[in-house]
Amino acid sequence: MWPPAGARNETMKHAIAGKVYLVGAGPGDPMLLTVRADHLMREADVILHDDLVAPAILGLASPRAEINNVGKRCGAKSITQAEINARMIESARRGLRVVRLKSGDPGIFGRLAEEIDALEAADVPFEVVPGITAGAAAAASLGVSLTDRRTSSRVIMVSGHRASKSAATEQIDRKDFARDDATLIIYMPGNNFALLRDELLSADLDPGIPAVLVSRATSPGERRQSTTLGELHKLPRMESPSVLLIGRSLDRSLRRAKATSAARAFDEAEALLSSL
Repeated sequence: MWPPAGARNETMKHAIAGKVYLVGAGPGDPMLLTVRADHLMREADVILHDDLVAPAILGLASPRAEINNVGKRCGAKSITQAEINARMIESARRGLRVVRLKSGDPGIFGRLAEEIDALEAADVPFEVVPGITAGAAAAASLGVSLTDRRTSSRVIMVSGHRASKSAATEQIDRKDFARDDATLIIYMPGNNFALLRDELLSADLDPGIPAVLVSRATSPGERRQSTTLGELHKLPRMESPSVLLIGRSLDRSLRRAKATSAARAFDEAEALLSSL
C-alpha cells in the first residue's frame, strides 16, 4: 500500500500542524516588533502581508518563505478579501505555517474580524498576535501621553476611511465621539481637514484644542505637523500611512512645536543680520 502507514501518519500530522497567525507588524520600526511576531516571521512558510508593512520587517522572513503582498491601498484592490481568506485557508490545509501580517495592530481597522470569521467557518486553527498600533506609536514619538487624568480621561479611535464609494458623500455624526475630555485618534484621515474641522467645531469643541498629524510614525521618514482644531484646514498633505491626533493631552507637543518654530525663526533672523 502506498504511501506506507508511517508516511500517511506523518502527512496527517503535518496537515494538522497547519495554522494561521494573524500578526501585527507594528508601526514600521522593526525594533518595535514583538518578540512573538519576530519568531513567527522567521518560522513562517507563507507570509501574506499588507501593502504598508515595512520592507525591513519583511526582511526578517526565512529565505524559504513564500511572501505575497495582498494589500489594499487608497481604495485600490488588487486582490479581494475573499481571495485572501481562501489563500490563508488553502495554505493552512496544506500543513503550512501562515503569517497574515498586518501593519500596526491587527484588531484596529485591520479587517481582523472578517478573517477570523472565515477561518472559524473553515475550521482552521489560528492565533492573534497583537502589535503596536499607529496611534500609540505616534503619541510615543511625540513624547506625549494619550491619556491624562487631569484633561483626557478617554481615548477614542475612529477611521476616516469610507467603506464604499457611496459612503463618501455621507457625513459622519462627529457628536458621537467629539468630547472635550477625550483624545481622538483618526486613522486614514484623508485630506479633507476643513470638513473634519467644521464637524468637530459644530459639536462645540474648543477651536484651541491641539492637533497633530503624523506620517509614517517611528520610521526614518516620519513627518509631523502640529496645529489646533480651529486651524486644522491648514494641515499639509502627508504620505500614508498617517494618523491624526486631537486632544488636550497633546498640549505639550504643541508647546514644543511652537518653541521650536520660534527658535528657528530667531536663528534665521540672526543669520540674516550677520550676513549684512
